[in-house]
Amino acid sequence: MSVEIKKGKIYVVISGKGGVGKTTSAINLGSSINELGKEVIIVDANLTTPNVGLHLGSPIVPITLNHVLNNEARVEEAIYEHESGTKILPSSLSINELASIDLSRLPDTTKRLRKISEYVLLDASAGLGEEAKSAIKAGDEIIIITNPEISAVTDALKTIKLAEEMNKKVLGVIITRSTGKPWEMDIPTIKDMLEVPILGIVPEDDAIKESQRMKKPVIHSHPRSKSAKEYRKIARRLLGPEYMKKSKEIEKKNESFFNKLLKSIGLK
Repeated sequence: MSVEIKKGKIYVVISGKGGVGKTTSAINLGSSINELGKEVIIVDANLTTPNVGLHLGSPIVPITLNHVLNNEARVEEAIYEHESGTKILPSSLSINELASIDLSRLPDTTKRLRKISEYVLLDASAGLGEEAKSAIKAGDEIIIITNPEISAVTDALKTIKLAEEMNKKVLGVIITRSTGKPWEMDIPTIKDMLEVPILGIVPEDDAIKESQRMKKPVIHSHPRSKSAKEYRKIARRLLGPEYMKKSKEIEKKNESFFNKLLKSIGLK
């Protein structure tokens, strides 16, 4: 399947519970789309417990989303570029700056972002609270992140129902930290339970933990890892059939080069 992403649209990456890989997915999807030559801004809309800046080595910056929402700065002033080329809009780690935050301004802020970037990904707050609702309201379509366990999938279902009640289209679900162990929920059961497309299945991968230590997306720190390959595949699927075809040509070319290299050194 393919899902078309149109220029200037805003996508909300959200989960029903924390710890399922939501921020990791937002960062790697955004970075993968950027790698394909598209302008991307990843917004840390998880104001209570922001992690995008932490993941990418920019935990403290002078101007944040908090300043923008409180009308203390323009949105353009709060955008920073990671060394990979992907742009981020971090939130503040300061608890004091949460007290006066105006969540009602988030939709207007994202409207301004759509004018300056092809793709905007909101890393939403986990759960079904007001922060999560404000992110859903500010987005166009929703991407759900879950793990293959009953509690995470149940919470994902609640998030899907909330999005539908708010008249937002759920693009699909990404299953992360999959090990294939017998105690995990199987994919057909998850699909039947959630009744939305499965956009991809990201395996449990130590490369992700190492990439977080390095403050880089795993697609850059460990480009040949299983998780990196899956995030790239999901991003290409989101961009449409043209990019799926192009990716197959690139993979075939790379595989041919790798096989030639192995033969040249007598390993094949």
